[in-house]
Amino acid sequence: MNTPALFTPLRIRNLDLVNRIVIAPMCQYSADQGRMSDWHLIHLGHLALSGAALLTIEATAVMPQGRITYADVGLWDEQTQAAMGHTIERIRRWSAIPVAVQLAHAGRKASTEVPWKGGRQLAPGDPHGWQTTAPSPIAFAAGQQPPAALDHSAMRSVREAFASAAARAARIGLDAVQIHAAHGYLLHQFLSPLANHRIDEYGGSIENRLRFPLEIFEAVRAAFPAERPVSVRVSATDWFDGGWDLEQTIAFAEKLQQRGCDAIHVSSGGLHPAQRIPAGPGYQVPLARAVKAAVRIPVVAVGLITGFEQAEAIIATGDADLIALARTALYDPRWPWHAAAELGGQVRAPRQYLRCEPARLRGLFKVD
Repeated sequence: MNTPALFTPLRIRNLDLVNRIVIAPMCQYSADQGRMSDWHLIHLGHLALSGAALLTIEATAVMPQGRITYADVGLWDEQTQAAMGHTIERIRRWSAIPVAVQLAHAGRKASTEVPWKGGRQLAPGDPHGWQTTAPSPIAFAAGQQPPAALDHSAMRSVREAFASAAARAARIGLDAVQIHAAHGYLLHQFLSPLANHRIDEYGGSIENRLRFPLEIFEAVRAAFPAERPVSVRVSATDWFDGGWDLEQTIAFAEKLQQRGCDAIHVSSGGLHPAQRIPAGPGYQVPLARAVKAAVRIPVVAVGLITGFEQAEAIIATGDADLIALARTALYDPRWPWHAAAELGGQVRAPRQYLRCEPARLRGLFKVD
């Protein structure tokens, strides 16, 4: 039998992926002053046994004021680096899965409560809040505290923080870095004319709005080892008139490719509270397909990809090179196993679990 497209290998720079399934970054809001906790060991350790080809650590703040919430993971000092390094070292005792980290700054969407406590924005005077920053002093939603506009000195500090976090990621042996330029966070705010009203060289034309995100990419690429991949996650559209759209996303992707970007992870939305998202199975796949048609680097599709045949078709037809699972993987952490069983593929499994391989599916498991 032919190997299903979903279970064919892929090489990105010097990173070998055993299949086309990646675990997307998912915030857990369970850190202590940016330091990973035992929850992260449980959560990431569980997903490290999923059979996916790559595990991505949640949005990780490059500086304290870049956190979405006070409970976000960070990678801005020796303590946060040590906590993440300890977690990764323990996971790697038992799993060979490559691990990436998503580096992020929340911009005007920072300083919020954790989701299960309502997720509201916290004012600078709140014990868990602080003054947010953004390209322009435009609040995300009516009634919120406006962010302070970043001046050139503050922007330089953000660039340096991204580069420093990338260097820390390299020191603890992470296999790849993803830069978060999606979902309405700081770099997406620079890209979108809905959030960026600057009148200097970082605002106005698309060339100007691309400038700061491209500077961040260049800083991260220079700080992370040349043999390891750096990718970027984008929102392909704001789903709101007059905002960031697919045409601009393609222009951004082409510029990233020219600068050595190794992959583009295509999501959407998050920039405007009145966005109109036509959510449905695979609703973002057409966006990934359009980006893939314009670039030569691998493209990742994400968003309501839940079915095995659905995922196989995305890869087999060339709509994307990889598919990313987020909530699907939380609901079914063995989704790659079940997909391999359904499609006739093979998947990594730990030796401790080999005895659960169904008799009718001998050969399903490869020993990790």
